[in-house]
Amino acid sequence: MSMKPEADSEGSWYEDDFEKIDRFGSTTTTRRGDLGVERQMRDWEDESSEEKQFSSHPESDRQPLPVAMETASTVMELLHWRNLKQSGLVFGSLLLLLFSLTQFSVVSVVAYLALAALSATVSFRVYKSVLQAVQKTDEGHPFKAYLEVEMSLSHDQMQKYAENAQYYINNTLKELRRLFLVQDLVDSLKFAVLMWLLTYVGALFNGLTLLIMVVVSMFSMPVVYEKYQAQIDQYLDLIRTQVNSVVGKIQEKIPGAKRKAE
Repeated sequence: MSMKPEADSEGSWYEDDFEKIDRFGSTTTTRRGDLGVERQMRDWEDESSEEKQFSSHPESDRQPLPVAMETASTVMELLHWRNLKQSGLVFGSLLLLLFSLTQFSVVSVVAYLALAALSATVSFRVYKSVLQAVQKTDEGHPFKAYLEVEMSLSHDQMQKYAENAQYYINNTLKELRRLFLVQDLVDSLKFAVLMWLLTYVGALFNGLTLLIMVVVSMFSMPVVYEKYQAQIDQYLDLIRTQVNSVVGKIQEKIPGAKRKAE
């Protein structure tokens, strides 16, 4: 018994394609997923301009590419100190850079870092050249292995990074539009309270001091949370309960603030 083939809105039949692609395993899922995206695009283009204001473009809902997932995984390993040497090197370098920026201008910091790096490489190159001359050996350039490393980005890599940047930028713009145009009154009020609190934080600390605190928190809070997760979750639940209680009272008093039942 054969199943009836499925046709899209333009009358094109895909049964033969599906039967051929099924023999290659996961390719079927990709083909059907592409058809679903095409139909979502057509449905989105058919919507009126008013409906598009509160609906997202199908391309903006795509999941991040594997390169973004790999980057996030590497960052999480650094923040959780899975490798003490790597995490310590990154943490120390960031703190040194930020503390340097508190004392010197950006141009001065960049110039001093370049001079320090050049001093190290030139000294090592001269040392190896003198050593080869004394020992009468010909080992070649001391940095030959690094000079032969390919450092250019391929077209596919650039496309992947561009698509990931587009994904995050689109989602950020969509979220900011939702908050500033008050699609949900409660969420916009929460965002306003957060911005109000940040005005006090900005008055107490300048930008670089705040960045130093953020870096220290990023490299310390994940480790502390892993160690005292049960106690922290308990206090967070209490805070969440109090916040929800206050928000509930605000929703009862402000017309239109209560969310619609889903």
